[in-house]
Amino acid sequence: MCSTPDPDANLQRADALVRRAAADGAGLVLLPEKWTAYGAPEDIAAGAQLLDGPAITWARALAAELSIDLVAGSVAEAVPGQERTANTSVHVGPDGEIHATYRKLHLFDVTIDGRRYAESEREQPGEAMVLSHTADGVGLGLSVCYDLRFPELYRSLALAGARVLLVPAAFTWATTLQHWEVLLRARAIEEQCFVIAANQHSEAVPGLRTGGHSMVVDPWGVVIARAPADTDAVVLADLDLDRLEHVRATLPSLQHRRPEAYARPVEGT
Repeated sequence: MCSTPDPDANLQRADALVRRAAADGAGLVLLPEKWTAYGAPEDIAAGAQLLDGPAITWARALAAELSIDLVAGSVAEAVPGQERTANTSVHVGPDGEIHATYRKLHLFDVTIDGRRYAESEREQPGEAMVLSHTADGVGLGLSVCYDLRFPELYRSLALAGARVLLVPAAFTWATTLQHWEVLLRARAIEEQCFVIAANQHSEAVPGLRTGGHSMVVDPWGVVIARAPADTDAVVLADLDLDRLEHVRATLPSLQHRRPEAYARPVEGT
């Protein structure tokens, strides 16, 4: 999607895309980061909602109607009693119930191509990683955008039982060009998981450009589905969990870990 500061228009667009995905056979659907309202920091703050607000109420109703697992990307969550919002990903099951809520751990405080991003000024970080499960029991590792640069999060999720890693994002144009695919494929290869990544595209507001190229990567690091850079799209892929287990059995790197040796490096002489 290319979300804008208009929550109503974004929800209508998301509804059409999710329905298209389900009609094409998707049983697990992921939306991008901040799909409900994206733009300048004040636009995102203005679009913040409680988790019983319109966006997640819609997600619950639609997941039940279509009998799908719907991970509603992330939304700017208005947290009662807190001045700052949370960047929150919500997994809704086919029963219409919220199965997991994950608040983004790593906040994007950087300067890219001369533009300063300072999420911590308006957002508060989460405090815990979150593993959820689809209706048929497949482990889902939840994350959001900038989390992608922190491999220890994904290793912990894989060891906890994740088979699919989810990355809703609004990666900048510059970092999408240079880092997006490399990081997604690296996380898939390292953790021997499928990675599903839904990225915002184009300009939400003038001067704020994201890179698109939403994709699905298999546990061998192969991109098995990809969206264009600059248009709304539904990306579909079959997740062959037997292939995942084959990869883990034939190249058992997760079993070869030696965590007792990683605690502290020995000083050289």
